[in-house]
Amino acid sequence: MPLARISLRRGKPAPYRKSILEGVYQALRETFNVPDGDRFMILTEHDQDDFVYDPNYLGIPRSDDLVYVQLTVSNTRSVEQKQNLYRRIVEKLTANPGLRPEDIFINLVEVLPANWSFGHGDAQYVK
Repeated sequence: MPLARISLRRGKPAPYRKSILEGVYQALRETFNVPDGDRFMILTEHDQDDFVYDPNYLGIPRSDDLVYVQLTVSNTRSVEQKQNLYRRIVEKLTANPGLRPEDIFINLVEVLPANWSFGHGDAQYVK
């Protein structure tokens, strides 16, 4: 059910990008109990002029390897689950493809379960 939008600077090789997608997906499976096959992910690359960030906001030194991870999810998770997700994404992405923790920016967008349609114009999560 999560929709993952991942943004980074243009120029990284396909295996690098694939490892980011896989790491985020595995972290979601481990911490948010996302079922196998529930994989909806978009990775976009941006030119330097279209990828803007503050290199030191909140005292966190970021580099051009910054990756934005925005996840749209149903508003059904606890704060503890969210914190576990953030930590697990960082663990996964520092292990592979080798990102620095400072270069992983995560944002959750929470929506009501009725705000999803996976096809056929039906709201599958409405009971």
